[in-house]
Amino acid sequence: MTMTDAATLARRIAQGRGDEPADLVIRGAQLFDLVSGDLVDTDIALCGDTIVGTHGRYEGKASFDATGLIAVPGFIDTHLHVESSLVTPLEFERCVLPHGVTTAICDPHEISNVLGAEGIRYFLACAEEMRMDLRVQLSSCVPATHLETAGAALEAADLTPFMDHPKVIGLAEFMNFPGVLHRDPGCLAKLEAFSHRHIDGHAPLVRGLDLNGYLSAGIRTDHETTTAEEAREKLAKGMAILIREGSVSKDLHALIPLITRDASPFLAFCTDDRNPLDIAEEGHLDFMIRTSIAHGADVLATYRVASLSAARNFGLYDRGFIGPGKRADIVLVDDLAACRVKQVFAGGRLVEDGLFADRKTVSPVGLHSVRSRKLALEDFAAKAREGETLVIGVVPGRIITERLSMRLPARDGLALPDLDQDAVKVTVIERHGRNGGIATGFVHGFGMKHGAIASSVGHDSHNLCVVGVDKASMAAAANRLIEIGGGFAVADDGKVVAELALPVAGLMSDQPFETVRHGLEGLRAAAKALGVVLAEPFLQVAFLTLPVIPHLKITDKGLVDVDRFDFA
Repeated sequence: MTMTDAATLARRIAQGRGDEPADLVIRGAQLFDLVSGDLVDTDIALCGDTIVGTHGRYEGKASFDATGLIAVPGFIDTHLHVESSLVTPLEFERCVLPHGVTTAICDPHEISNVLGAEGIRYFLACAEEMRMDLRVQLSSCVPATHLETAGAALEAADLTPFMDHPKVIGLAEFMNFPGVLHRDPGCLAKLEAFSHRHIDGHAPLVRGLDLNGYLSAGIRTDHETTTAEEAREKLAKGMAILIREGSVSKDLHALIPLITRDASPFLAFCTDDRNPLDIAEEGHLDFMIRTSIAHGADVLATYRVASLSAARNFGLYDRGFIGPGKRADIVLVDDLAACRVKQVFAGGRLVEDGLFADRKTVSPVGLHSVRSRKLALEDFAAKAREGETLVIGVVPGRIITERLSMRLPARDGLALPDLDQDAVKVTVIERHGRNGGIATGFVHGFGMKHGAIASSVGHDSHNLCVVGVDKASMAAAANRLIEIGGGFAVADDGKVVAELALPVAGLMSDQPFETVRHGLEGLRAAAKALGVVLAEPFLQVAFLTLPVIPHLKITDKGLVDVDRFDFA
C-alpha cells in the first residue's frame, strides 16, 4: 500500500466506525468469506479506494444495490505479457476489467526485447494512468538467448534505476535457468541486485538438485509447470505455482487436482499470453475459475487462488480480501460456480464506460521497429540435405516443440515442402536492423495446403516469422508486415488476403481491443481457408522457433549447447 496522509486515515477510521457516512455502501450482496467459505449478509462500506466496513450496516453518501449478487475479491493475474493481448496496456484494462481482473502483474519482456528500457518506461507510464492496478516486473532476460538476435540488451545496471518505482514489484521471470545453475556473472548480478525483492521464476522441467540450486538463488514462483507431479515437487520445496491457461499454453486441466484448501495458499492463477478473441469467447481469470470448479476443484480454494493467495505470494497485502483496510477491488457475481461477473469495482470505482473518460493517453512507442529490407523469393529457399531433414513438430496447446526428421523432396539443390507429410517452410527474418539474418527450415503440424501466414510477434526476440507453402505468398506476407510496421498477415497465391497491423513495437495495435478482436476473427478464417488446423495459428507461429527447447546440454564451463535445428 502506498503512503497515506493522516487526514485520509482519519476519514477511513471515522467511516469504518460509523462516525460519519461512508463514501459508498454496497447493499444487498452476500459476501463470500475466504476464511470460512460462508456467505455473509452484510453491507460493504467504502471510503474512496478502500474498504472500511463489512459484517455490519452502514449509512452512505451514495449506495449501490447489489441484491441477489455475491461479492468476491477482485481477481489477480500473477503473470502475463500485456503485449500478447495485442493491445496497449490502456486497452488491455478495458478488455479484462469487466471480467473481474483488477490487478495484473506483467513482465514487459516482449517490448523490452524490441526496445529495451524505452519499453519499460512506456509500460510504467501506462500503469500510472490505469484504473486497474498494473504492476510491473522488470524483465530479467533481454536478450532471452544468445541463439537469436534481439533488439536490445538490459543488464543489472539498466534495471536497478526502475527498482523503486511504485508500480514495480521486483524481477520478472528468470528464464535463463542454465545461467543461474552455472553461476553466469550477468545472471548473478541481476539476482544480487534484486535479492531483497520478489524474483519470478521460469523453470520448465527443472527438477531434483537443479531445482534446489535454482531456488537457492531466491527465486520464488514458477508458471511453466505442466504436470501435477512436477508441481508437487516444487511446492514441497517452497516454490509457489502459478497455474497457467493462455491462448497457447494450457496447463489448467493438468493442475486442477492441486487446487485444494490445504494447497491454495501456495497457488495462484495466470494467463501468460491471452489474446482479445479468446477473452471475448471464453473469458479471462473468470474462465479459469469456472473451469476449475466444473472439473472438481473446491470452490473456496479456487477463489482463494484467484485473489487472496495471489496477493500474498507477491507481497500485495492490501488486497485479495473483502475486509476493512483492503483496496476496494470487488467483483459481483450471480453464481460462484459459474463465475458470471455482473459488476466490478476497481479501487472503489464502478467499472463502466465513464470510468476511462478522464484517463490520460500515453504516446505509443516503437512505431518504426521493423527494419528489415524488402524480401525476394530467393530469401525463402532452403538447401536440400542428404538423407532426412530436421523438422519442427508443433504440439497444439504447447509452446514446446518436437524434434522430427523427414525425407523431403528436392529440386535444383533446394528442399521443397511435402504436403503429404504436412511439412511446410518456416522462415525467420531478423527485423531489428542488426545483421539482416535469414534462416529457413521446415515445420509439421499446421496442416497448411497453400499460401502463407506471417507474424512480427516471435518470442522471445520478436523477429519476423513466416510459415508457408510457396515462396511468393511467403514474400508477400512478410513484405506487408515490413510496410505496416509489424503485425499478422495471411497471403495466398502471392497476394495478401488478411492482415492486422501491430505498429507499437511490432507487437501491439494502436486501435481499440474490439477492432483487434474483429481483425483476429478475419485472420483465423483466412488461415483456415489455407488448410491450417491449429486453433491459434498466429500465437503458435509466435512461439514456433523459440530456441529454448528441452534438448539442453550444460557444459562444465557454463556454456549452453542446444541440439537445435541447423537452418540453412
